Amino acid sequence: MVERAKSLFLAVLFGLIFSITCVAQVATSAATEVIQLDTVAPLTPFSHFWEKMFGSGRAILALREDYRRDLDTVRKATGFEYVRFHGVFDDDMGVYDEDSAGHPVYNFSYVDQVYDGLLQHHIRPFVELGFMPKKLAATPVLHPFWYKPSPSPPKDYAKWDGLISAFAGHLIERYGIEEVSKWYFEVWNEPNIDFWAGEPKQATYFELYDHTARALKAVSPRLRVGGPSTAQAAWADAFIRHVAEADVPADFVSSHVYANDTSEDVFGTSEQLRRDQMVCLAVKKVHEQIARSAKPHLPLIWSEFNASYKNEPDITDAAFMAPWLADTIAKCDGLVDVMSYWSFSDVFDEQGVIRQPFYGGFGLVAEGGIPKPAYNAFQLLHKLGNKRARTTSQSALITKRDDGSWVIALWNFPTGPQATTKHFVVHLPQGSHAQQALVSIVDETHGNVLLMYKSMNSPQYPTESQIQKLKHGAQLPPARILQIKDGAVALEVRSPGLALLEIR
Repeated sequence: MVERAKSLFLAVLFGLIFSITCVAQVATSAATEVIQLDTVAPLTPFSHFWEKMFGSGRAILALREDYRRDLDTVRKATGFEYVRFHGVFDDDMGVYDEDSAGHPVYNFSYVDQVYDGLLQHHIRPFVELGFMPKKLAATPVLHPFWYKPSPSPPKDYAKWDGLISAFAGHLIERYGIEEVSKWYFEVWNEPNIDFWAGEPKQATYFELYDHTARALKAVSPRLRVGGPSTAQAAWADAFIRHVAEADVPADFVSSHVYANDTSEDVFGTSEQLRRDQMVCLAVKKVHEQIARSAKPHLPLIWSEFNASYKNEPDITDAAFMAPWLADTIAKCDGLVDVMSYWSFSDVFDEQGVIRQPFYGGFGLVAEGGIPKPAYNAFQLLHKLGNKRARTTSQSALITKRDDGSWVIALWNFPTGPQATTKHFVVHLPQGSHAQQALVSIVDETHGNVLLMYKSMNSPQYPTESQIQKLKHGAQLPPARILQIKDGAVALEVRSPGLALLEIR
């Protein structure tokens, strides 16, 4: 009887231990994401579409030394090729005037200084044609931006056509058609909202587009022109239908969206989309509209995007941007030709002169040349390969370089107020001869200058000494070497965080 009881006790104990072990294994499995690298699986081309172009503050700011310094800083990290800004025709650029008889007078002095400077820094213009010179405006209405641009239609389309022709002709004369044919010309900015005062908005914008596109092509058919440059992914289908029916030139479609735009504004629905869903769903919407249109092969250029159109320091200045950017790039791949992050620098004054370094500005680089976590994220994502391997993981972007190295982005996107830790195990292909695994991380404690800034009591006007310390503190630490054990690499990513794993 004692032996039987003993056997029963041992059986129950063994069963309990086995159950606990299974539960533990299930829990570990649930908390660990396994990534399998496969040399046999097909690879697809992976264009670095997210880093070809950046937005920036208005045209006149491109004459500033700090603007050009930040331009070089971001170009060094990303290799970007184009920059887009508002206001090339704003009055502070001095392009358009009229004499006492009302005849147009052109002056391209500042235009030359701006574009000369960009080209000297190896950046080409993505020319947004706007806003309206006040002497050419049909109405005195002004946009509420601090610098008060004019969103008015022209009072005389013959004079607008003349301005466009003279502008394009001057660019070709100065830089040559071989160079200028590599630029892009985008007609206006967000005409579906308060950046355009024509009524009805769509019909009057199409009139502006028709005049502008035809005037540009009359100067040279090699100039590339497109639109409608709308906010909230609007009008693309109507725009393509219009240019097809009216036989108006269009070389690309452009639009914008921000991650905190509402579903009602973008899709006409009442659903609550998360910040990690909005951008690529909007891109997909326009991508599919183009595919179903009379011009299904038009390139799609997303000429503005960001995680927020508001000033949210906990978003655009913070480590949040690192996993958000990686996730957005992974989801938008294959849907768009170019995406332009708004913007590369906080040399920016739409809301007035900057009052402090970290205020939720759009830029990758804060005032004083201080890199933000978003800058470090772009710096890491630049290292991704040019071929992509598909995966079922929603938190991994697997790429391969021409030299055979695997480069993998792994992220932990925040889903609540509490930080979480995600465990990844990356299995190398069978027979892999990889010698080294390196990891770099952007998260709350790596590449996040806000910690140091707050430790200084968040000075509104940092001293030069503090700025230098912040610049140093903003830098990513050197990549860590990870052990390759049993053909696998293990690592953890804490939210909000992004890891870049290089296996050589």
